[in-house]
Amino acid sequence: MAEILKMTQPLITAEAVSRSYLKGQHQVPVLRGVCLAAARGEFVSVIGQSGSGKSTLLHIMGLLDSPDVGEVLLAGSRIDNLNRAARDQLRNHVFGFIFQFYHLLPELSLLENVMTPLMIRHSIFGFLKRRREIRDAALSILQQVGLEHRLKHRPSELSGGEMQRGAIARALVGQPEILLADEPTGNLDADTGAGIMELLNRLNQDQGLTIIMVTHDNAIASQAHRTVQLVQGRIQAAGREITTDPQQRRTA
Repeated sequence: MAEILKMTQPLITAEAVSRSYLKGQHQVPVLRGVCLAAARGEFVSVIGQSGSGKSTLLHIMGLLDSPDVGEVLLAGSRIDNLNRAARDQLRNHVFGFIFQFYHLLPELSLLENVMTPLMIRHSIFGFLKRRREIRDAALSILQQVGLEHRLKHRPSELSGGEMQRGAIARALVGQPEILLADEPTGNLDADTGAGIMELLNRLNQDQGLTIIMVTHDNAIASQAHRTVQLVQGRIQAAGREITTDPQQRRTA
């Protein structure tokens, strides 16, 4: 697998990305010239302690944030400098997001939460015209994650593992090319977290879904094809294979 991926043009690349934030009157650097690339169908984990810049890197690659310096490329074309409407379209069509704290809308049922990305994709008239199609797509993905018996339940009526599986279903309903997962097992017990990782690995293997996952857990990170480590905003070696430049990979 790794040898095949080495010869493949990266699907998504963060090229020499730096990002700082203002804290009072001081600039606090979070990312310092980070380079990270993932090939189509690759499962990459980014490991690091709290504050190392993992989530910031993921948000920049998914166009939820912008770099101060550097570029984000999709299949070789720069995307971080696109206008807002174009970036919104990419987030809705190309990227799927899983967050540590689920971010399910509390007033909606699980089925309605999963339908939301497809509802956003269309105008009101377009949604009404495709309502059955959108509902069927959400139902199908909920069946895949084993939640067909929880369709009408609201998030407050679900367990942590069920909420995370629901969040995964919501991320996948739009058939994204890239899944960005931010600590997907961080709020779960060991057994439930193992189930979530089994699901992510199955999606990667069976559907060829490209996954970039950030975590602080070495055991979770080791299940990916490749692991990179962030330390104080810089990439350091970790695991079997590392990326310090999107054009150069080596086996550690």
